[in-house]
Amino acid sequence: MAKIIMKTPLVEMDGDEMTRIIWKMIKDILILPYIDLKSEYYDLGLEYREKTGDQVTIDSAMATKKYGVAVKCATITPNAERVKEYNLTQMWKSPNGTIRAILDGTVFRAPILVDSIKPFVKSWVKPITIARHAYGDVYKNVEYRVPEAGKAELVFTNEKGEETRQTIFDFKGPGIIQGQHNIDKSIESFARSCFNYALDQKQDVWFATKDTISKQYDHRFKDIFQEIYDKEYDAKFKEAGIEYFYTLIDDAVARVVRSEGGFIWACKNYDGDVMSDMVATAFGSLAMMTSVLVSPEGYYEYEAAHGTVQRHYYQHLEGKETSTNSMATLFAWTGALRKRGELDGIKELVEYADKMDKASIQTIESGIMTKDLAMLSELKDIKTVNTEQFLLEVKKTFDAM
Repeated sequence: MAKIIMKTPLVEMDGDEMTRIIWKMIKDILILPYIDLKSEYYDLGLEYREKTGDQVTIDSAMATKKYGVAVKCATITPNAERVKEYNLTQMWKSPNGTIRAILDGTVFRAPILVDSIKPFVKSWVKPITIARHAYGDVYKNVEYRVPEAGKAELVFTNEKGEETRQTIFDFKGPGIIQGQHNIDKSIESFARSCFNYALDQKQDVWFATKDTISKQYDHRFKDIFQEIYDKEYDAKFKEAGIEYFYTLIDDAVARVVRSEGGFIWACKNYDGDVMSDMVATAFGSLAMMTSVLVSPEGYYEYEAAHGTVQRHYYQHLEGKETSTNSMATLFAWTGALRKRGELDGIKELVEYADKMDKASIQTIESGIMTKDLAMLSELKDIKTVNTEQFLLEVKKTFDAM
């Protein structure tokens, strides 16, 4: 068969450790044999981010604005141990945080469901989609290690030079402080993204903050969501037979656990980071969670919701066999290729992505899976395969469809 021809490149952001190994395997086994791939490549591996002073991360985000669609491999956000391990000049910020700050928008994360793996929460019979605000909060914070006694103040200076001051804390000795921000424009786009996605999916939206404690910061989120819903979406939601529901974050957690699923849970940036991992794990595996950043300007960035699988990477370096689940990374690729096909009007590219998703799920349902899923599956006849073997089995299923 002739390869599918692409019109417009997509932005390809390579990453780190075991997911970088999987990235190449997916391309070689499941993409390049079928598609004449056009991509603008950016190496977001930690070594190259260090070499470029993290400029490569900024460049990849700007390229996403140019081409509209990106696919990203998992990357390392270095801590003190990683700085030493990779001999870094500084503790570079999260690439995801940098990219999301440039693109803005909302990250939608949903589990990949297979019949033979049941959620740990027995009441969940429908997928739960996490809508994560992708701007600000702790990911663009400013931090300071307080070395001694003194007063910390929150100072705002307007364009006229007038200052407003609030005391944060009177330190009697060493401590720490943190400053974080958000902007109304980004919160507004977050709200609209959630409401529009809900209308597309015909699902309810739940939103939660801690406005009783954070009476300015969190309360602003609550107010903006409610104002936009009342003015722009109330009638549309009623017509679609869906609802918007607000509650406190702790109440939301309890309600989610007792629910049957089937809704969109809108979360602030940090809440979404944590809750998406919780939801993914409760549905089966972090490696079975799709993730896409949807920008209000119409940019899309697809990625795996998990990390770089450091432990498996060290085993790989020792020459040991690994059985790493590649599903989330594969679905990032198919998601990006599907969106590229939709935007460029290439029906064959959309059909390829749909078929590849079905082939991967069908492979697991047939009993062929990586070790992490074998431990969770209810199937009796299971064949556990290594990282590469699984992708080869998916290829067999795809070719036979």
